[in-house]
Amino acid sequence: MDVSYRQIKAFVEVAKSSTFAEAAVSLHLTQPALSSAIKKMEEQLGGKLFQRNTRNVSLTPEGEVLFPNAVRLLHDWDNTFSDIQNLFAMAKGHLTICAMPSFAEAHLPEILFQFHQRAPNVNLRIVDVVMEQVIHEVTTGRSEIGFSFEPERKDGLIFESLFDDQFVVVANEMQASLLPEKVKWLDCLALPLVMMNRGSAVRHWTQTQLAMHGELNIVAETGQLSTIGKLIQNGLGISIMPSICERQMEGLGLVLKEVSDEPLIKNIGLIKNARKSLSIPAQSLWNLAIAHYA
Repeated sequence: MDVSYRQIKAFVEVAKSSTFAEAAVSLHLTQPALSSAIKKMEEQLGGKLFQRNTRNVSLTPEGEVLFPNAVRLLHDWDNTFSDIQNLFAMAKGHLTICAMPSFAEAHLPEILFQFHQRAPNVNLRIVDVVMEQVIHEVTTGRSEIGFSFEPERKDGLIFESLFDDQFVVVANEMQASLLPEKVKWLDCLALPLVMMNRGSAVRHWTQTQLAMHGELNIVAETGQLSTIGKLIQNGLGISIMPSICERQMEGLGLVLKEVSDEPLIKNIGLIKNARKSLSIPAQSLWNLAIAHYA
């Protein structure tokens, strides 16, 4: 028996329609071509599938039996070839992502190793930039996925949470000796501060929290947390940073202390452009990252 995919699709469309004319429009066929396809299918099967009259068409008892099986066959066919296309799409290609430097250093390598095991021929371009630039990269479409703190404004973005980050006090050993074991926000104001540049979300969050307890003595500001770490290492001041920087700061020999009163906690996750669909490799990485932290 040589019933084709096109014949099964024609049968299902006619069964869902009230007339051959309506089904022909849906299938972008002429009515004679559709009638011919159904007639040939009936001849191949050995009997009538439809009862026709001048106004409408309905399934015969045999057609009723065939219908759910035909729908299942179409579904299986479409899924099978969609899966194969997905496999080919993952076989080669390029994927650009962006991430905050602290995330790129502490978390991203493990995630990308897992992704590379799945898609070894997908070439990765990683842009490590501050949170505000991550958002810009994704919004403009230059990167498909960004790893970032949750934006306060999500216009045109979709955010998927991965984990919470509690901000910590970062100091060198001498500065840490001047702080109590359980640090409070007020204690931080007794020492000079080095902070992110004005306009950054991290600067806004930490300055707002500190300002509720008194006046800040900011002696330096910069655009990178790694630079702040160097300034702290050389005794210029202390800072309040996301704990995601822990490995990087400890590598500089710095001390991290939790804030005991009113912890500052922010969410880190994935962002994508709400107006664009992810490519197959990007969707695979998105799903992998969510599963990784689940």
